[in-house]
Amino acid sequence: MRNRMPACGVFVALCGLSLGAQAPTAMPYDHIHLTASDPEKAYEWYVANLEGRAGENAGRVIFEPFTGRGPLPLQLMFIKAAAAAPSEGSVIDSIGFSFADIGAKVRSLEAAGARVVSPVRDVPGLSRRAVVVDPWGVTIELVQDRERTGFHHITLRVADPAATTRWLLSAFGGERVTLAGDLQGLRYDTTYLFVLPGTGTAPSQGRAIDHLGWGPRNIDATSADLKANGVTFTAAPQPKPNQFGHRTAYVEAPGGVRIELVQHAECAWGKAE
Repeated sequence: MRNRMPACGVFVALCGLSLGAQAPTAMPYDHIHLTASDPEKAYEWYVANLEGRAGENAGRVIFEPFTGRGPLPLQLMFIKAAAAAPSEGSVIDSIGFSFADIGAKVRSLEAAGARVVSPVRDVPGLSRRAVVVDPWGVTIELVQDRERTGFHHITLRVADPAATTRWLLSAFGGERVTLAGDLQGLRYDTTYLFVLPGTGTAPSQGRAIDHLGWGPRNIDATSADLKANGVTFTAAPQPKPNQFGHRTAYVEAPGGVRIELVQHAECAWGKAE
């Protein structure tokens, strides 16, 4: 197992960082799609063990209350897949949560079927951290933060972190964050997206973390802007809302990061925006 966390880790709450100017028209971050052989069981596991709660539709998990107003809370969604490859080794490497006591959380997750790959350890002057893998192959990074708990971050592993960060910033906006050294990432409201070095990582589609999702308020206008900037669409915007009242499209970021665009067009959550 490689050392997953550099000296300062990937946790913005733990290290000194600098925030650059926010990019114009930052797009709200919307969701993450995970794969599982039993999506209903995975939903129940995240609700029971990671303090999730029911989201917009059946089988979707949120980690903060829906207030009825924007920005919408990030959602985890689940895709049925008989045998997806784990997230480790993929360009979307892991997701992260913060808890007030990760020692207790790691013990409870292990009792619930998670595999501990990096036990709790103290980092002098910083905090405590650990890494587990859920029963379906999703790597989960845990960090102790007594003031800010819940869903914390997403970690990408790519050949050129600086170029991928620039691409994401250009496509979706966000607030640039820089950790010690040359580790770079972006912040979308309360969600952090960290972009770390990685070689030989596989595209995300079909892995335990299949894709990421942003939520444009006008998918047609956003798609036109992205196409004008040379972004590759793997699925054009749906002309009409699906059964959930959403219009969606798919694009691909450098390194094979699969990304969904979803406009909450005709649904209760869309009215909150």
